[in-house]
Amino acid sequence: MRKVLLSGMLSMLALSVTLAGCSQRQAGGDTSPAPAAATPAPTQAPKSTDTGSSGGGDRTKITVYLNTNDKPVQDVYKGIAGDYAKENPKIDVDLQFPGSEYENILKVKMAANDLPDIFDTHGWAIIRYGKYLADLRDQPWVSNMTDTIKNVVTDKDGKVHVLVLSEAKDGLTYNADLLKKYSIEPPKTFDELLAASEKLKTESKGEVTPFFFSGVDDWMIGQFFDYFATSLLISPQQNEGQNLLDNKFDWNKWSALPEKLLEMQKKGYINKDVLTAKYSDLPQQFAQGKVAFSLLGPSFADEVHKVKPDLQIGFMPVPSMVAGDAPNFSGGERNTMGVWKDGKHIEESKKVIAFFAKPENMAKIANASKLPPGLKGVESKHEFTEYYNKYASIRVFPYFDRVYLPNGMWDVMCKTGTALLAGSVTPKQYSDKMKQEVERLRNK
Repeated sequence: MRKVLLSGMLSMLALSVTLAGCSQRQAGGDTSPAPAAATPAPTQAPKSTDTGSSGGGDRTKITVYLNTNDKPVQDVYKGIAGDYAKENPKIDVDLQFPGSEYENILKVKMAANDLPDIFDTHGWAIIRYGKYLADLRDQPWVSNMTDTIKNVVTDKDGKVHVLVLSEAKDGLTYNADLLKKYSIEPPKTFDELLAASEKLKTESKGEVTPFFFSGVDDWMIGQFFDYFATSLLISPQQNEGQNLLDNKFDWNKWSALPEKLLEMQKKGYINKDVLTAKYSDLPQQFAQGKVAFSLLGPSFADEVHKVKPDLQIGFMPVPSMVAGDAPNFSGGERNTMGVWKDGKHIEESKKVIAFFAKPENMAKIANASKLPPGLKGVESKHEFTEYYNKYASIRVFPYFDRVYLPNGMWDVMCKTGTALLAGSVTPKQYSDKMKQEVERLRNK
């Protein structure tokens, strides 16, 4: 009797774990994942009455997970998926935007080998997702991959892992009207950035907060460390790149980054509500002239222009931190589409991706995301084209965490950075935490 009861209890427990593993949460944010809100309903174009395979009168549902939280970009994806469904009435393209939980959901799905038909690799096409992706080298768009992205998503054996819809070329987005009003040139060094912040705060009598960060969408805090780690440790001629790769880096040198962020907070260069502010608050405050700089690409510009259509928005490289060095961009793959190699609808999925790869569709995505497309021959034109042209010769480094830190460290940077601004972690403790977690994850 006890064996029967125990068996029943274990069955119920297994069922509850299974159901919990299927839940999803969503929130607003940008580049790297942001925090969670409520469970989203899938975005479909159009809805399917069946989840099975094609054949006879059945319709095939292709599930697509995408890692973008900017509504204008999501709307473009939905429009393209809708156009595909019109041309292919037996195919349903089920778009889902899990938001802040994207990375965690994909990790669970990898562990269960139960991935979406198509998914965004958000910068980790080869390193993290490589063995789960089908080879796309035979696709018609492959020959048009840009020179800057081709090697990023192609391995040594020639396998092409994903279509790169948007290349990342990340720096600082700024309110150009504010900088003009206060006679400030886009800073080229970190010291100039701090001087500009002081000028904005003082001359506006506190009406302008130089920087906006969110402890709710803590990827915004993580961005500070990822961007400026490159400026401090990688881009200078004498750098720590090899020491980081060889696990010989002196983590006491990391303390300079949290020290600078704390200095910015203490001097009033960061929004006072940093721990409770949300990414979705940024466009409104930016449009109202309350915020001058943001450490992310300009994909939120359309939301700003809904509030103030004539606001001039600028874009600049990440300032240098070491004397004699020059500014840089952080880059690599941003928005992508790859095919799960064990999916039931591989060929149909490849056709969906090929449709997104059409020049006119790539142009729509580029114009919405304000980012360079990953394919040649795409005619895109938006307000930031002039900035990409202006800074065409600026060096682009891969994201710091993707090269020099083990998988799992992004979350450590975000969470510990938030704790730093909350006053519960010191710069030295932040550095110690980085060292401890790097060693743990490398030995995992």
